[in-house]
Amino acid sequence: MPLLDRIDPPPPRRIYRWDLDKTYLRTEFDTLRQLVRTALQKAHEKVSVPGAPALIRELGAHGDSRLCIISGSPRQMRSVLEEKLKLDGIAFDELVLKDNVSNLLRGRFRALRGQVGYKLPALLESRGRVPTDAEEVLFGDDAEADAFIYSLYADMVAGRVDERILLRVLDAAEVYADERARILAAWKTLPTADPVRRIFIHLDRLTPPAYFTRYGPRVVPIFNYFQASLVLMADGMLTAPQVLRVAGEMVQAGVHNLFTLSNSLQDLMRRGLPLEQVAESLVEAMQGPHQLANALRPVPDIVAAFSRRLASLGTNPPPPRATAVDYVALIDDARPRTHKSRRPPG
Repeated sequence: MPLLDRIDPPPPRRIYRWDLDKTYLRTEFDTLRQLVRTALQKAHEKVSVPGAPALIRELGAHGDSRLCIISGSPRQMRSVLEEKLKLDGIAFDELVLKDNVSNLLRGRFRALRGQVGYKLPALLESRGRVPTDAEEVLFGDDAEADAFIYSLYADMVAGRVDERILLRVLDAAEVYADERARILAAWKTLPTADPVRRIFIHLDRLTPPAYFTRYGPRVVPIFNYFQASLVLMADGMLTAPQVLRVAGEMVQAGVHNLFTLSNSLQDLMRRGLPLEQVAESLVEAMQGPHQLANALRPVPDIVAAFSRRLASLGTNPPPPRATAVDYVALIDDARPRTHKSRRPPG
């Protein structure tokens, strides 16, 4: 019997890169007790950040993307994390976890908390396995150095960072020699491209959004994933019905309601993000055949809430201006949050 022809999947058009702790999962590990409790949690005990599973599912709905997860969680938690993602209906293409047991046994104590020497080579090596023209959207949080690492990664791939600046950053971040070698080797094999469209930073620690203006408009700090959905809709990556499905999951989780979501839209527009057309399209979708789930009704209340927020804004500020990131000036952000010389954001 002849073998069936194999049909390979099309190359991905977009890569969505996610962190897990405090970005996808509600995780606390500031104290030893919290760290132990997190390590012992079973999959069904782990709690997702409202809207994150729905957003990932909607972003992957077209079947032309890859979901790559790079987390600081230890490799020993892989089976639990895989089970949790499966419970949430999330299918991933790549899951990279930190080998902290090896770091501990080898006396690499800086690597236990350090993120630059762990995430940056993982990002660069993963980039080498995708098409040059694939766009990227990255999701992280404000608990550690995600805004710095993601921005540095994007500018390295785009050729906007020279090796002298990179080496200063790696020195400040106290990156080990073998991690430095991995970073340089992976970077030098990549073709120059400018793939990173957006970097979302989930404000788990409620860092003031203005703190991240130093990274330029590519970095968007968000208080929730409805805000991320709005920006992605403006970028042409989601439709109005998809955004409303994310909102529906958030309301059903019992953490958000119509007015908090309306305030979230208002917050982004006050920061200068051009979302007027997005808001109008959402209002139309609420009244059309793609209405919100039952949890979000009655529709007139939703339309009224959004309309009031839009009317109250008046003239919006101009969109944030593109700016070159001064990584030397921001070197403090590359250090672990617990580093004695690192200043708190604010």
